[in-house]
Amino acid sequence: MNRIEQKMALLREKNEKALMTYIIAGLPGIEETKELVKAQEKAGTDVIGLKIPFSDPVADGPVVQKASYQSICLGTTVKKVFQMTKELRSEGVFVPIVFLLYYNTILHYGIKEFVGKCKESGVDAVIVPDLPLEEQEELQNALKESEHTILIQMISKVSKERIPSILEHAKGFVYCTSSMGTIGQAKTVDIKEISKIPVLAEFEEHNMGQIKIIKEAVDGVIVGSDFIQLLEENDYCIETAKEYCKSLKQIL
Repeated sequence: MNRIEQKMALLREKNEKALMTYIIAGLPGIEETKELVKAQEKAGTDVIGLKIPFSDPVADGPVVQKASYQSICLGTTVKKVFQMTKELRSEGVFVPIVFLLYYNTILHYGIKEFVGKCKESGVDAVIVPDLPLEEQEELQNALKESEHTILIQMISKVSKERIPSILEHAKGFVYCTSSMGTIGQAKTVDIKEISKIPVLAEFEEHNMGQIKIIKEAVDGVIVGSDFIQLLEENDYCIETAKEYCKSLKQIL
């Protein structure tokens, strides 16, 4: 088991819900990103995602698109993010780290080279929103050879009848997008009933009351755009990041 699988098993033993957050890598800078990761770990965040900025983030909302553009303008590259992650591991950061990125970034880097760098840098998983199940074979084969990094499967409202196939070989946890409509609907509950691994649901609105509702239907929540916007509004304050994550973890 890698770090994510170990973490999910531990949370299940303790009967706790998982908290995953993600931020834009390189924003407001590489060193500042490192401090934000460390602050989230100290606050009790279970899984931390690093969004690799991309020039055409079609699967993201306006908050993430804007932040990705800002990071690109600052000169953030996947090579720099790999180096940053490697440094975090050498500095004692143990929390599971996930890269969220578009498949073109992996192709441009070279699939085998990318997977090898993930292992070397201590990246535990990747989430690739524009890589459908039917086109995952090459990346999956490379990941199996490395025996370290896993591919997290995503389920959205367009998955429909493909959900059982997506879940069949899923590892770590299942990522349900906000489009699944977890509030007041049974969709994520249905997925949880047939999934052999934890199901985490994406949460976008800054409303702690909604998280209390969501957590009853799934094994944890994923917070991205709301967290990114909060950081921007507070000048990427480390204490703000720490308190936000701590408050979410307490609710869960």
